[in-house]
Amino acid sequence: MSTRAIPLVDLSKYTYGTDEEKKQFVTDLGNAFHNVGFVGVINHGIPKELVDKFYADAKAFFALPVDTKRNYEVPGLAGQRGYTSFGKEHAKQSNVGDLKEFFQIGQSVTDEDAIKSEYPDNVKVTEIPDFTSKGDELYKAFEKSGSQLLAAIGEFLGLGNNYFRDKIHNGNSILRAIHYPPITEEPKTAIRSEQHEDINLITLLVGASAGGLQVLNLQGQWLDVIPQADEIVVNVGDMLQRLTNNYLISTTHRVVNPPREQWHTPRLSIPFFLHPRSEMDLTCLEKCVSNDNPLKYEPITAGEYLNERLREIGLKK
Repeated sequence: MSTRAIPLVDLSKYTYGTDEEKKQFVTDLGNAFHNVGFVGVINHGIPKELVDKFYADAKAFFALPVDTKRNYEVPGLAGQRGYTSFGKEHAKQSNVGDLKEFFQIGQSVTDEDAIKSEYPDNVKVTEIPDFTSKGDELYKAFEKSGSQLLAAIGEFLGLGNNYFRDKIHNGNSILRAIHYPPITEEPKTAIRSEQHEDINLITLLVGASAGGLQVLNLQGQWLDVIPQADEIVVNVGDMLQRLTNNYLISTTHRVVNPPREQWHTPRLSIPFFLHPRSEMDLTCLEKCVSNDNPLKYEPITAGEYLNERLREIGLKK
């Protein structure tokens, strides 16, 4: 009897498998996103040594004095690059800041794509010279694995494995290092990360340094997500839910505070929020609209939707 809260798939079955294994992977991943919204992925191709190095650098960054970290907080960027200080972000339904601080690394355009002008430069941390460069390497590894997962989702939706390719090329994705400091006093109703849904197409999360991630199932129960070694957790974001008219579900999740006896334990996690280019049309796919599943959303672009959501969570004025 499995005690897993979410299904598990093996990405190597899609990238290197037989035709039958690829077909089965597409079915398994699609059903997981349709029924649960979350899935664990093994053999994902993201190098462990790169993850470990970025973790170590992120830990060193968050250990810096607060005034030093604030030197890397860039006004006017809505937290999309560099540092965002403790308690600034909140869930859209809450006015209480989450118990976290974070650092974000964005897209580095290396071809002649004109979209480069839309993206600010990444922030380099003088005290930890490798932090941003290793983050950029990890970003590209996440981007590759994420594109393979979306290729499979394109097949599952009957759109073909190339449907998302041009839409995510040089997309507005974000690699975020999140630090949840030790809890030193009774929180004012806040938890480490209040219940929410992600904004983007899909999120890829590499194993956190401490537990706390929970997902809300269709029966209204909060289930603990405990990844095994070298497993990443992947979930549907609101953009993909919107595109599929709620056929693929963006599941509510949160990061709860540890038991009081473990309040002294910090938590560090590294999610990759895979976004498309800002011009991507999120109009619901015709094949996902029917009498049984009527149209639920007005047309909007990914860029317009992102700006709307950044205002809701307090990062943009």
